[in-house]
Amino acid sequence: MLARPHSLALLLSVSVLTGCAVGPDYRPPETALSARFLGQEGIEQREVQSKADLQAWWAAFDDPLLARFVVLALEQNLDIAQAAARVAQSRASLRQADAALLPSANVRAHGAEVYQSLETPLGQVLSATPDFDRSGSAYEANLEAGWEIDMFGGLRRGREAARAEYAASEASAVATRLAVAAQTADVYVTIRGLQARIAIARQQAETRRQLLDTIKFQYEKGIAAELQMNQAEGSLAQVEARIPVLEAGLDSAMNALDVLLGMQPGTYRAELRPAASIPVAPGLSETGTPAEMIRRRPDLIVAERRLAAANARIGVAISEYYPKFSLGALLGSATTISSGNLFSSDASQAQGVLGLRWRLFDFGRVEAQIAAARGQEAEALAAYRLAVLRATEEVENAFSALVKREAQVGILTQGESSLTRARENSLAAYEGGVVSLIEVLNADSNLLQVRDAKAQAQTEAARAAIASFRALGGGWAA
Repeated sequence: MLARPHSLALLLSVSVLTGCAVGPDYRPPETALSARFLGQEGIEQREVQSKADLQAWWAAFDDPLLARFVVLALEQNLDIAQAAARVAQSRASLRQADAALLPSANVRAHGAEVYQSLETPLGQVLSATPDFDRSGSAYEANLEAGWEIDMFGGLRRGREAARAEYAASEASAVATRLAVAAQTADVYVTIRGLQARIAIARQQAETRRQLLDTIKFQYEKGIAAELQMNQAEGSLAQVEARIPVLEAGLDSAMNALDVLLGMQPGTYRAELRPAASIPVAPGLSETGTPAEMIRRRPDLIVAERRLAAANARIGVAISEYYPKFSLGALLGSATTISSGNLFSSDASQAQGVLGLRWRLFDFGRVEAQIAAARGQEAEALAAYRLAVLRATEEVENAFSALVKREAQVGILTQGESSLTRARENSLAAYEGGVVSLIEVLNADSNLLQVRDAKAQAQTEAARAAIASFRALGGGWAA
């Protein structure tokens, strides 16, 4: 049945002029935040040699190898490759949502050769017709078009959700890049810290080995007692036993770095083998405010866009309450061999259809779908608010760790200086016969502990700086 032209025009006009869509319009959530971070004052008062720009903070560590590895990770890391693939999938979903609002068309054609049975009811009727021919051919070619008219905005809400999901996937890819950059720098700093601790342990072992040689010589001359030699041997074994444990940790960290760089473990070990100093944590040129942190951190952008998508899906669910209208059209030609040419005017055919679909007696399911959509939106809102709180917590923890670890480095530096002098004095006193060997060994042990603790504190300070940059959303042009 052909629809009247003025009816179709009226329906199209209504669909075009109806700009509203069912369901709630999205409004970004408001989050109450303080004007400054709690640890911001401590960060601003740090004494630093250089300051880092958030966009490329790794360059401020003044370590060319660290910067090179971060750049390599951003180019080669497989987590980043997966994130890029997810963005491509989301982009395709968005194109599908856009296409749902547009008319669709397809060409359909077929040809058939028929030999009619005389035993079927149809064959028995046709066989009674004069000049009936059991053999026949039929050919048909049509251009078909269809369009679902989005009168109540269900498709537009679906496109809105797809756009939000696409934006979330892009932000998620950025978040992956920032995480990989921070992890690469963190593992590199850990490697340098372990190398420093191994060097300290080896140096201390060499010092105790020299002391043992001296005591062995004295024992052979009858000057030192066997107890003193046993004490020196045990003390040397304690220090040497620490080295394999630290070396195992170093191997694991080097393997982890290779995997972050998208390569097989051992690929970059030769470049890392020469020991280098632990990178010094730079200052932050500008920490920004908590509100700026929210706008900058891509993981929070992901949470906010997913909230927007969940809000749009409520409208998609509500649109099922309303009827769905569609337009269909067919233009083509159909013929048989006996009746003439397929493309003749007599073979042409056309059709116009106005369709209606309405879930009239299915409102119970629709209500359930709407309730589920509202529940998902409430979950997404809670997830966003929790993400904001945790992001603020990460910044505060990183700031506190950075300031406190640097204070610890200062204290341990003073302690190292004092214990170095104490060790020298105790050795001189032992050689003069004033104190026992145990005093020298205690001084050695204390010096080793403070040097090792200092190396750990320097490492943790640099790692806290990296955590600060990551928590603030550094590493990209927001």
